Amino acid sequence: MFQGESIEVLPLQDGLVELRFDRRGEAINKLDARTVDEFRQATERIAASPEVRGVLVTSAKDVFIVGADITEFGATFQQEEAQIARGVRASNELFNAFEDLKVPSVVAINGFALGGGLELAMLAPLRVMADTAQVGVPEVKLGLFPGFGGTVRLSRLTGLATAIDWVASGKPAKAPAALAAGVVDEVTSADALRERALALLQRAVRGEVDWQAAQQRKRAPVALSAQEAGALVETARTQVAARSGRHQPAAVIALEMMAEAAGRDRAGALDLESAAFGRVAKTQAAASLVQAFLNDQALKKLYKRHAREGRPVKQAAVLGAGIMGGGIAYTSALRGTPVRMKDIAQPQLDLGIAEAGKQLAKQVKNGRLAQAKADAIQASIVPQLDETGFDAVDCVVEAVVENLEVKRKVLAALEHSVKPGTVIASNTSSLRIDDIAQPLARPQDFVGMHFFNPVPVMQLVEVIQGTKTSDAAVSTAVGYAVAMGKTPIVVKDCPGFLVNRILTPYINAFVQLVADGADFEAVDRAMEAFGWPMGPAYLQDVVGMDVGSHVGDVIAAGYPQRMPAIERNAVKAMVAAQRYGQKNGAGFYRYENDPTGRPRKTAAPEAHALVATLQPQGKRDFADAEIVERMMLPMIVEAAHALEEGVVATPAELDMALLLGVGFPAYAGGALKYADWLGLDRVVALCDKHAALGAPYAPTARMREMAAQKLRYYPV
Repeated sequence: MFQGESIEVLPLQDGLVELRFDRRGEAINKLDARTVDEFRQATERIAASPEVRGVLVTSAKDVFIVGADITEFGATFQQEEAQIARGVRASNELFNAFEDLKVPSVVAINGFALGGGLELAMLAPLRVMADTAQVGVPEVKLGLFPGFGGTVRLSRLTGLATAIDWVASGKPAKAPAALAAGVVDEVTSADALRERALALLQRAVRGEVDWQAAQQRKRAPVALSAQEAGALVETARTQVAARSGRHQPAAVIALEMMAEAAGRDRAGALDLESAAFGRVAKTQAAASLVQAFLNDQALKKLYKRHAREGRPVKQAAVLGAGIMGGGIAYTSALRGTPVRMKDIAQPQLDLGIAEAGKQLAKQVKNGRLAQAKADAIQASIVPQLDETGFDAVDCVVEAVVENLEVKRKVLAALEHSVKPGTVIASNTSSLRIDDIAQPLARPQDFVGMHFFNPVPVMQLVEVIQGTKTSDAAVSTAVGYAVAMGKTPIVVKDCPGFLVNRILTPYINAFVQLVADGADFEAVDRAMEAFGWPMGPAYLQDVVGMDVGSHVGDVIAAGYPQRMPAIERNAVKAMVAAQRYGQKNGAGFYRYENDPTGRPRKTAAPEAHALVATLQPQGKRDFADAEIVERMMLPMIVEAAHALEEGVVATPAELDMALLLGVGFPAYAGGALKYADWLGLDRVVALCDKHAALGAPYAPTARMREMAAQKLRYYPV
């Protein structure tokens, strides 16, 4: 009856047809423009065929439909808000045409039916779901909400309260929850899915199921009084606002729209959904979160290439225990790669094993691991004081003290204990890979693997390629990091590598602001309001003032022109006063442990008194906008330098590193995505406005060229 690239309509017996999603040459189905148009054509063919008595909707893939094709969002979202809304509303008429067929339909949901996949499934009056499948509307994680009628139909199937919860949380639901919510009508085993769906369709055709009433319910307003809706919305608004990401308005916009749409019929509700979708599509959060998703997909393609070029790590080792070494060993073992952990001191070994044990105990307590599994993982971490078995490992991660001579000595000795081809990776945070590699006989096997602390929590691993590091060693390290569940970013060897290098001008800008009279608490408030998880003063306290000062000095020495020493440096003054932050209870703030053992931050008058000695002109009030400009511009400039120097290959990798490594505000998307949002012409103008502050604010020549040509770091 119909044959397309993504959809085919096949005749069954007794006047039934099967509308099958089967995207040619792909492992999954998704709703791209071509598929939506084929769905229109298939619906028209079915509607025009009087012999058709019922439609079975299926997928030939392991999943039903995973959602819309997000790669198409970029061009669409460049349109004006009203144009986006009109386009979405027009697409809804195509979906309405299927919902308005004069014959019953049943959707057989296998695997995932997410976003547009669930929206399409809800067009039918009846749905049968495999007990292994999941459904949901995760668009809020992209700064959006459903735009193909999902908010409208979900409200009428589950009730407004449940619909708001599904849309605002973005969490998928397993079969029992979907059945209880009324999203599906039956749940069965995956093997019996087709048979059960077909049987339900046959019952509907025979008139044993009132499928027409089910369809009519989706065209009518939600059965809810205005008073009930108002009370529900007020309760939900507080909950939704509390869990929404900072500067991520999608959930709140959806809530308000759904509350109003509940009192409208289908047409009126779809009008509201489309208009609201046009509005949310133009937000900074949507632009950035969609780009982050695309960046993640691009990285996964890179990882496949590295998997082909590297060697699998079947047995690993960690050299240097303690908290960091124990965290690396735990993360490796948790993901199935056994690891030997060596140290020269038994107390450090004990500390490393204790760290692994603590993390495993946390997994057991949270219900993520059975005790027997945790015990097996613990047993796969072998603590030792010598290098027994190191000749059989595929990768050794060195995590000894951050001292060049110590690392050189330890790694030169290590080379004799491992076989040629074994990748040796240094977990250095500030030392150059080429400098460490100088005495090594096989520098081609040496690479950097900079894990961020705490290792079990932080996703980012910088894989640093020295000038003599082989591509195979890099790919092996990337593969090992992926196997550990991390997101590796390959960077070129340079002072500070990528993330800490870009973060250093940000911290320097903070120090200069304070020297110019700013209240450090006011700076923290402004930057937290901008979207950072913590302000720069608080960040220094958490990192450790002594550690941050040392790393900053090492990095700044590599870029003396853009990162000169700052007089009246508040961080150094804190170190001199032995105010190291959370580690000793005193920094820019005071810290005392709460009943759960977590450090609680309070104001520290003595820190303000100390800072006042660094401000000869006294305190000065800065507007939040000026604070944000002075803090963020040096990051953008340094990110541009790093990209232009080839420290990282693409804007996607650079921005992903910042999002994962330092908590760059998700709605802003990373330094380069943020620059695109502002526009390079505005970035350059702001840099010129602050030119008196020196080289950190001087845009590169390429930035000026891009600004003049209206270019972006990311193509539309």
